[in-house]
Amino acid sequence: MQKISYYSIDLNEVSIGEFGKFAETINYKTEAEKRGWGYVYEFGWIKKEGWNWKKPYGIKGEINEPAVHINFDEAQMFCKWKNKRLPTEEEWVYAAYTETREKSVSKFIYKKTYEYPVGNTPIGANCLGDCDFNNYVNYKKLLSRGNGHSKIGYTKKGINGLYDMGANVWEWANIDNNDVKATKGGSWWYGKEQMHLKHQARKDKKMSAVYIGFRCVKNLN
Repeated sequence: MQKISYYSIDLNEVSIGEFGKFAETINYKTEAEKRGWGYVYEFGWIKKEGWNWKKPYGIKGEINEPAVHINFDEAQMFCKWKNKRLPTEEEWVYAAYTETREKSVSKFIYKKTYEYPVGNTPIGANCLGDCDFNNYVNYKKLLSRGNGHSKIGYTKKGINGLYDMGANVWEWANIDNNDVKATKGGSWWYGKEQMHLKHQARKDKKMSAVYIGFRCVKNLN
């Protein structure tokens, strides 16, 4: 985890391997597993039979891929199991775009706020078209757009030493609304606009799709 302010945040998105330990320990089955399908967008939301966190594209995923097809409450449940929680939107944005390390081996400037989580440009993130990233897990044959997500930690390390705050998969963040929650950072399905500092997205907290993952934060005593 990386210390940001009064909290620390996971360096990577939660992986299939990590979520698997949680699910096995408490014998938990996600909504996507129980209903038998996951969502993908193909000129409208399409139900894909057998797609879930274990099989994000209908085939078994690797343990170091991000865990997707998980709704907001399920992500929060995992974080609580780890004695953590989901970030608020404000916490997520601060960690993603403002460098908080006084001394860093990177070229990011202390207290500077950048337009993208990887700096002044989106180059190095896993997005569609704008980011010049060679995906290491190519699911293009299973999708109508893009190559799919990357393994965690394979893209360019960004602000505060964090991976994949821009693109790869959307990440859940909490806002003051009982039914709708924030998804941050864009995903591999989109270009650079969705990972920009000023972009906001909202989704029903019960939504679980191939594009949405998460990471956790922890309060510092």
